[in-house]
Amino acid sequence: MTRATIIGTGMYVPSRVVTNEDLAARMETTDEWITERSGIKERRWLETDADGWTIETGSEMGAAAARQAIEAAGIETESIDQIIYATLNPDCFFPGNGVFIEDLLGLRNAGAMDIRNQCTGFIYGLAAADGFIRAGTAETVLVIGGEVQSTALDVSDRGRDMAVLFGDGAGAAVVQATEGERGILASVLHSQGRFAKDLWCEAPVGNRMERITPEMIKETRHYPKMDGRLVFKHATRRFCEAITEVLAKGGMNIEDLNLLIPHQANQRITDAVGQRMGLPPERVFSNIARYGNTTAATIPIAMAEAERQGRLKQGDIVVTVAFGSGFTWGANLIRW
Repeated sequence: MTRATIIGTGMYVPSRVVTNEDLAARMETTDEWITERSGIKERRWLETDADGWTIETGSEMGAAAARQAIEAAGIETESIDQIIYATLNPDCFFPGNGVFIEDLLGLRNAGAMDIRNQCTGFIYGLAAADGFIRAGTAETVLVIGGEVQSTALDVSDRGRDMAVLFGDGAGAAVVQATEGERGILASVLHSQGRFAKDLWCEAPVGNRMERITPEMIKETRHYPKMDGRLVFKHATRRFCEAITEVLAKGGMNIEDLNLLIPHQANQRITDAVGQRMGLPPERVFSNIARYGNTTAATIPIAMAEAERQGRLKQGDIVVTVAFGSGFTWGANLIRW
């Protein structure tokens, strides 16, 4: 049977480390408050120049993660025939980052598409790669999750609740058609648009002549907003539902699971999900303490780290799961 198999992973994070103490020097917060609320101790933010431009782009971070994944996969870059890039903050309004990756990697004819599903983007990306391969549309797919969050945060007392959570980074996976038992076994994807405005960024808007106005900026409508309690409630519920659903779809149960790789939204969410699913800490991967929430990049970064730490072995049953803006949520069941 032809399956879509992850044959190489990679990651990239900026060198600049921003600790909780660094943020406490800029806003009314403490290391203890941030740690207790989120489990985050530090995150990576891109350096900026004197004019406020980041010294790297999201696409450049994605390309760095991609090159690492390609090297790990042991393939020639030219063999990639489809790029899927998941991000909430592309380098420009359009086109998407996928085409920039195509150019940065020196490709000439690969297909390229972006997925704008925020925290669940990489889950949707793996499902799309699986679909392309099963349909015979692609042989080798590069799936990237990458985010530049630091440039879109209100780093003041007013924006404290959101600003302390997010970091920059990128992760990538090479997915290739193979024969055998390994590969993506099942995916489940869901959404509830009626909750869209409970976790969103309103401006800039595309349905008016002025995409962003001084009034929007004064009212901070260009910064992300979240109903934290509602998101926490839905996230813990939907994570568990998606895990159970994707395992059942693949004919398995929780006892078969070797490692859960959840979206790194909040350590309290990860702990709650692990407890509800009856999973000990060693079967749930977490690295949020060092990177914060990098939205679409959290799962591929975690995947790359888990593999390098020896926590992913060939034949292992792995579930990736995420919940985020939209609301959207989903999971992938993988035999590594």
